[in-house]
Amino acid sequence: MKVAVLDINGKETGRKADLSDAVFAIEPNNHAVYLDVKQYLANQRQGTHKSKERAEISGSTRKIKKQKGTGTARAGSIKSGVFKGGGRIFGPRPRNYSFKLNKNLKRLARKSALSIKASEKSIVVLEDFNFETPKTKNFTAVLNALNLDNKKSLFVLGASNNNVYLSSRNLKGSEVINSSELSTYKILNANQIVLLESSLEGIELNLSK
Repeated sequence: MKVAVLDINGKETGRKADLSDAVFAIEPNNHAVYLDVKQYLANQRQGTHKSKERAEISGSTRKIKKQKGTGTARAGSIKSGVFKGGGRIFGPRPRNYSFKLNKNLKRLARKSALSIKASEKSIVVLEDFNFETPKTKNFTAVLNALNLDNKKSLFVLGASNNNVYLSSRNLKGSEVINSSELSTYKILNANQIVLLESSLEGIELNLSK
């Protein structure tokens, strides 16, 4: 698949990037995509929710009324969950929500997500660029040139670039990551994927194994 390479002004450079069909043009596996996104979201959960059960409530342990003759249900503890101020019945406990997926499935999910974006014409290849100093104004100018100012965008760099990363950090609609940080969730969560030329080799190397 051939894609025109753009510069930071949104103009074609006259060069074309060759996107591997094995990564950007496969038949998407929707179940693999679902599992990978589910794992990503599960891993974000802290799992620190907790409520007190009857054993953890402070209160008297005496029997609060006689067993028979009251006309109401028998009751032995004020800490019971059926009373106001009592312990929570089957309340949430701290737990770990993460689960494992094998590498081949995760690789298939990322290739499927990239293929979906490629079929939607939502992938742009941009020549490598840098800023002399971190400035949000400079990154905003790039977004405007690519008509991405009102869209969620994901910029994928070939290697760490602190100036570009810091320039984008204040913008909620844009995210800058390295090719090694690419995930199925981040791909699908963005309206437009901007791949820098230097990132293509790393993406195809990681996903073609």
